[in-house]
Amino acid sequence: MIERIMCGELELALILRAAPPEPGIRFFTTPDATLQLGSMLRPKGYNVVPHVHLPAVRQVTYTQEVLFIRSGRVQVDFFDEERRYLESRELGAGDVILLARGGHGFRMLEASEIVEVKQGPYVGEQDKHRFEHPQPAAADGGPVKK
Repeated sequence: MIERIMCGELELALILRAAPPEPGIRFFTTPDATLQLGSMLRPKGYNVVPHVHLPAVRQVTYTQEVLFIRSGRVQVDFFDEERRYLESRELGAGDVILLARGGHGFRMLEASEIVEVKQGPYVGEQDKHRFEHPQPAAADGGPVKK
């Protein structure tokens, strides 16, 4: 299942929930996205023809990242580009999220193992602007949305 987090027409994030994938290959991002996210389910014996990727000059304007939740539970808080809180989602083991635009913050609801992939090279503190914001929570103290 795919869930898109939107701010108006702007896609902030794409969540790929831990669920059985569809057979074949499917990309969830548009062809012009600077970070592509897809899923592949192939039967035993299926072969991908050996290949190399050719050099290609690409322009990257925003740092995007993909997080793979290997274990635990994580609340992701989403902010618009003016740092205003929008909404939250809970991710669990097997979920994958592509963070494309806007701001985001995380709260570990359980001890969690997360694998992160993002564009490089890393430029240190010039790569991000941190800001203070109270952690959003539902009335019961739990995450806002699952």
